[in-house]
Amino acid sequence: MARTVKIHPADNIDVALANLQKGEMVNGQGEAFALVENIPAKHKFAARHFNEGDDIVMYGVLVGKAVHTIEKGALITTQNIKHASNSYALKERKTSWHKPGVANWEKRTFNGYHRADGSVGTANHWVVIPLVFCENRNVDVLQEAFMKALGYEQRQSPYQAMVQKFVELYKSGKSEGEIITTEISFDDVEEKQARIFPNVDGIKFLTHTLGCGGTRQDARALCGLLAGYITHANVAGATVLSLGCQNAQMSILQEEIKKRDSNFSKPLVLLEQQQIGNEQKLLQEAIRQTFAGLVVANKLEREPAPLSKLCIGLECGGSDGFSGISANPAIGYTSDILVALGGSVVLSEFPELCGVEQELSDRCVDEPTAKRFMELMSVYNSRAMDVGSGFYANPSPGNIKDGLITDAIKSAGAAKKGGTSPVTGVLDYPEKITKPGLTLLCTPGSDVESTTAEVGSGATVVLFTTGLGTPTGNPIAPVIKLSSNTVLYKKMSDIIDIDTGPIIDGTETIEQAGERILEHVIKVASGEIKAKADALKHDDFIPWKRGISL
Repeated sequence: MARTVKIHPADNIDVALANLQKGEMVNGQGEAFALVENIPAKHKFAARHFNEGDDIVMYGVLVGKAVHTIEKGALITTQNIKHASNSYALKERKTSWHKPGVANWEKRTFNGYHRADGSVGTANHWVVIPLVFCENRNVDVLQEAFMKALGYEQRQSPYQAMVQKFVELYKSGKSEGEIITTEISFDDVEEKQARIFPNVDGIKFLTHTLGCGGTRQDARALCGLLAGYITHANVAGATVLSLGCQNAQMSILQEEIKKRDSNFSKPLVLLEQQQIGNEQKLLQEAIRQTFAGLVVANKLEREPAPLSKLCIGLECGGSDGFSGISANPAIGYTSDILVALGGSVVLSEFPELCGVEQELSDRCVDEPTAKRFMELMSVYNSRAMDVGSGFYANPSPGNIKDGLITDAIKSAGAAKKGGTSPVTGVLDYPEKITKPGLTLLCTPGSDVESTTAEVGSGATVVLFTTGLGTPTGNPIAPVIKLSSNTVLYKKMSDIIDIDTGPIIDGTETIEQAGERILEHVIKVASGEIKAKADALKHDDFIPWKRGISL
């Protein structure tokens, strides 16, 4: 196993693939030299001597500036470099790419749910949505009414059973010391009943904190996002609860639905509390009409579809210094295969594309697309700067601790998720994906907000890379987690689906990992296996309130 790596020939800092000791000999800039301090795995070290103000280059792009002299072989830290990135401008198109061979994939299919608009879902859900936070409690009541009765939840969760066991111990006179040392098995938990509607994968309840009190733009964006979920290929139908007086009006939602599907024909229940009046009547009507809609939704069954019907969201969260070397380029190769087959992929998190704007704008298929990307990036960063927090402030404490010490370093690795294909579309939140190929979607770097947005724009599966671990999921689209390193995979195997650590170990290539990932996607998309986030009911849903969120 190699102990260090230079990612790009132009780089002047290298990455430690294992913990390196002071005095250890390494290679850099074509010659061997000794490290002048310990270098933890995932972190970077100087491959040459730097003076104050010198450029720091990684992934072949500017990622920082030296703030003082840095010795060759020294650890790169937040104390000796600061964020820096190159400017960008409209230049000539560079749309040639490393198109992978797809002969082994051209006739492959997945079993999905075919919709009237021609899309194919990887799941078949019913969604219950409040147009305003005032309706969250009513949504919760409906959730309690439906989930156990229809077999979507156990009669008692493992954690409820654990508490019940402790109640019994307490009543029997056990002390706190005896209780805390008692091992409780989950094996005795009552099994859930068979689902009443076997072809409906779930009923999802999407509560949120928006809909009123914000700007009219916030209300329009929320309605657009919710319309994206209602018209989504993974959704069979929806129940929408409105209070009536909020900014996010039912009429706006209907306009946004029509924008996304002019011939919308799914079952749709629209109920307004102030019009109906009595809360009990509202809930009774919601239950009656939703149940009838579920009967319709249950009639649909999975059928074969070409891989070109897949739409994959590309996401990362809790990234580390290995993410841009293993997991991100691996799903980038998966992306390239799917694009070559005529499928769709979407890359978001615009604060984490800082420093690679020139490359991505050059890859746009035409000048209007490139101009839109550059404008969205510029406006977003300017608004962040206006409140004292530009893109430079994006890396989290966890990112920094594990080697991503500037936003440009983080971004250069994050962009690898998008592979090498041309950019066929650029969308502002919460617009819908309408073209095959690679689409760029303006979202914050916050992983739940971004995942929520990618799915709202049409992603039917999400590939989510992580180096530190995160339980993020989504209510209607399977979120497949990929670890950047094997240590994390073993530590958090309950929430992580795929390990790309073998790339770091040198036992697997990026291309081999990318193909292995696509095989897993096909099984998840066909309902043969569940993403672990789905199995654990990690139904995270956070709309982006348009403002400054990095």
